[in-house]
Amino acid sequence: MSSQAELGRLNSVGQRTWQVTAAQWLLPIGWVLAAVGFFGPWIAHPTAALSLSGGDMAEFVKFLPSVLDGSLRLVRQLFYLPPFAVSVSIALLIGLDSLHYSRIVRAIALLLAIPVSLQLLPPAWSPASLMTAEFRAQTLALGVCWLLLAGFWLYKRLPAWLMGSLSAVLCLLAIFLPGWQFLTAKPAIDAVYSIPPNPGWGLLVCLAGLAVVAIASAFLALSAQSPGGGGRARG
Repeated sequence: MSSQAELGRLNSVGQRTWQVTAAQWLLPIGWVLAAVGFFGPWIAHPTAALSLSGGDMAEFVKFLPSVLDGSLRLVRQLFYLPPFAVSVSIALLIGLDSLHYSRIVRAIALLLAIPVSLQLLPPAWSPASLMTAEFRAQTLALGVCWLLLAGFWLYKRLPAWLMGSLSAVLCLLAIFLPGWQFLTAKPAIDAVYSIPPNPGWGLLVCLAGLAVVAIASAFLALSAQSPGGGGRARG
């Protein structure tokens, strides 16, 4: 009986090790893909000036005729969810001892999060404009990102399953909500262009990267909840 229990414990440990190792490798890959994809074209066009990145989408859609006349309702701030999700995910997970990231990897990830989080700012802004009703939510989101990034070292004291779950849920929201808004806005965008443009590679890469982060975060959460896994990152 004791040998069976020991075998079960070893199998559980092996499963946790596989899940944590997968999360350790997949998270940086997903963060980079999502960030690169957001900077890349979401609307592709042979003329570079007519291509739209993820950040451009949030500003461009508010000038669509159907949005201006009120016939099409969009929540343009949802297009900013990918950079918000990447920055928050990095802040929550990069410091976890269970992931065994080196100081160099942590530093690179935190540095990556800074330009990504700055995508929450409008293209042209001033301190006064950031407090207007139009941009207040983006300013608040940027402040949340920077506060979380500054305190990344504190979160290793919180349960790893909680950090992984929060990251996974946030990344899933950052996939489906902007994707929904993109599909909603696409017919109106097609009407503005003389030839309906195709979705760009940036959209696909960004959503794929977020999916990778969501899966890796789920691995981390499940490994912490498995028998003997404990609910807390180990130091």
